[in-house]
Amino acid sequence: MIDFETSLDKYAELIVKVGINLQEGQSLVMNGSSHTRGMPIEGAPLVRKIVEHAYKAGAPLVDVLWDDPEVAKIRLRHSSNEALANYYPEWRTKGIHQSLANGAALFTLYATDPDVFKGIDSEKIGAEQQAASIHFAPALDIIIRNQTNWSLASVPVAGWAAKVFPDLETPDAISRLWEMIFTLCRLDRPDPVAAWKEHIADLQTSAHYLNERQFDALHYTGPGTDLTIGMPANHIWESASKASTAGITYVGNLPTEEIFSTPHKDRTQGTVRAALPLSYSGTLIEDFSVSFEAGRAVKVAAKKGVEALEQLIKADEGAAFLGEVALVPQSSPIAQTGILFYNTLFDENASSHIALGSAPRETISGGENMSDEEFAAAGGNHSIVHVDFMIGSSQIDIDGQDAKGNAIPVMRQGEWAFDA
Repeated sequence: MIDFETSLDKYAELIVKVGINLQEGQSLVMNGSSHTRGMPIEGAPLVRKIVEHAYKAGAPLVDVLWDDPEVAKIRLRHSSNEALANYYPEWRTKGIHQSLANGAALFTLYATDPDVFKGIDSEKIGAEQQAASIHFAPALDIIIRNQTNWSLASVPVAGWAAKVFPDLETPDAISRLWEMIFTLCRLDRPDPVAAWKEHIADLQTSAHYLNERQFDALHYTGPGTDLTIGMPANHIWESASKASTAGITYVGNLPTEEIFSTPHKDRTQGTVRAALPLSYSGTLIEDFSVSFEAGRAVKVAAKKGVEALEQLIKADEGAAFLGEVALVPQSSPIAQTGILFYNTLFDENASSHIALGSAPRETISGGENMSDEEFAAAGGNHSIVHVDFMIGSSQIDIDGQDAKGNAIPVMRQGEWAFDA
């Protein structure tokens, strides 16, 4: 058995060499979840190893932004809504934007306790999150225009591990979660880098099939779900690996099992029921559904966390429209664990999903070079947020519809229904 320190080092190396694909002479900025908070202090052992591998790869500067979720909770508890909305450490987001504009790569550590803000007024959380998103918007624009290489990965924190494995003592839960992360990132393979290359090739094969089909729409049916998502002309299905406009190939999510594209922002119709809970900005949204008319989310319902869901779709004009559609088979290794991770990075790779908010520009042909107006005219969505939620399961069927309305099976009971 490989010892923990060796696995941790391999994980850091995978992040730098495969995820970010950091280039010699390229600086690296390291930030925390959702791009709006810094690195959680519990992630320090992994962060330090990433920093070491980044410098070994030839980075002239690695800049790490830190945060303590407990400090954030104290502010939320004692500050007014007005203060949360109007006071934000602008130096942080301005610095990230300047670094990315100058060619730096970005690494995001997504490691949060799903219940970290339990008991905090949802309007306060929404005000703070919106302020952060507004200030991060210029940096997000560089990311969605695919102008730099970036990657996102996770590290266990105590609250998250305890949520995933409630029957274990916290130290054992953390160890178990580390094991899952290492396995799902293919670090148990003799050559993890080679294993990732093979996996990426498989995902690209499925993406190629859908790109050739150029479906006019996707129709989802299942319990609580009857949803049609219109697709824009010249849409592009992407997979794990893509190249930035600078020509640097990178893997945005570690792990990843999805292929994804951009829906037409004005052509989503019907209702969809989420297959898994959504952890959003410290609030867990459970057993929820969203109804769409002419692309816009017009009604939301949830057993728990509905206020957070309502705040999300009001973040700005584009937050109520879809910006991503992604397909994940139920045979994915993450789905096969049978574990609910309460972490979007993992849960979205166990289930087909859609995202409210901004659309990745590279998934419409020529989108990276379009103005906001041109992108919107092509069907792309613009927003200060991008929040994925999971809708796929073994009870969901998906058909691709051509321009004449003919239906062609894409997924049956959560599995691919075609031979790519």
